[in-house]
Amino acid sequence: MRKEKFQPISESALSQSISPEAYAALGREMFDVNAPSDDSAEEIVRESTTYWQDVWKRFRQDPLAIVGLCIILIMAVACIVIPFFSPYSYSGMDLTNMNAGPSLAHPCGTDPMGRDLFIRVLYGARISLSIGVIAAAINFVIGVLYGGIAGYVGGKADMIMMRIVDILIALPSMLYTVLIMLVLGSSVSSVIIALCFTSWIGTARVVRSEVMRLKHSEYVLSARLSGASIWKLLITHLVPNAMGPIIVSTAFLIPSAIFSESFLSFLGIGIQAPMASWGTLANDARSTLLTYPHQMIFPVLAICLTMFSFNFLGDGLRDALDPKLKK
Repeated sequence: MRKEKFQPISESALSQSISPEAYAALGREMFDVNAPSDDSAEEIVRESTTYWQDVWKRFRQDPLAIVGLCIILIMAVACIVIPFFSPYSYSGMDLTNMNAGPSLAHPCGTDPMGRDLFIRVLYGARISLSIGVIAAAINFVIGVLYGGIAGYVGGKADMIMMRIVDILIALPSMLYTVLIMLVLGSSVSSVIIALCFTSWIGTARVVRSEVMRLKHSEYVLSARLSGASIWKLLITHLVPNAMGPIIVSTAFLIPSAIFSESFLSFLGIGIQAPMASWGTLANDARSTLLTYPHQMIFPVLAICLTMFSFNFLGDGLRDALDPKLKK
């Protein structure tokens, strides 16, 4: 079978074989893709959105994350607003109504001193949530600065800074926490200092890895050539572009701090009575666990609900900020 050689059609022959109008339309389609032959041929099917708008859209598609966010917001609003309208205070005692069960007057019952447990749980939410948020914010600042400097400078400075981190993380963090609490005493400020002593290490490692990945990017090299200082590079260019993993790491620090504070208060070295953190309430209810279990159930339920909510929120933020992790 003989193969025929392909003969290309010249432009003049093509123009003679079809009409001038069809030839002009063919030229527009082949060489001018931005000029459609029909006015309605191209339509905008999706509006342009920013990165954070896409994050919010992906976050809304996670029902567990939305439930966790709603529970956290409801709890935060309730612990701020409801105590102002309640006839009870967190330290007000009623010796004629001790160890009462849940009722309309006392939705969570009363403790051995006749104090309303519902208001004490709400005050406990104030203390526990405040400690968690403040500790996470301080750890965020320390971790970003420490990890950013180590990742950007590199070399011997990075090696020394990371060896210090290895030494701190080699010993149990609870040991540092207990020692600091014994030295500084039982107060909110001492609890925050104890929780911030080593909790920033995870954030520092995340920031260091992200900065080492981004510091050789073109926009960073351009900013460096323009004379930008290391602080301007970190604050303006590197940290904002690594904010996704940092936000996720900070979101998981809050429940960790709340649980650590509750555990310290439960052991008796954290927040002390009459202040009412959730750990303090659980510690006070140990002696009446078998006879009046509701005194233990409500603070423990508040701790568990908060832990689950923040974990769901952190998982949702992780998937929304990095869609490649979404299966």
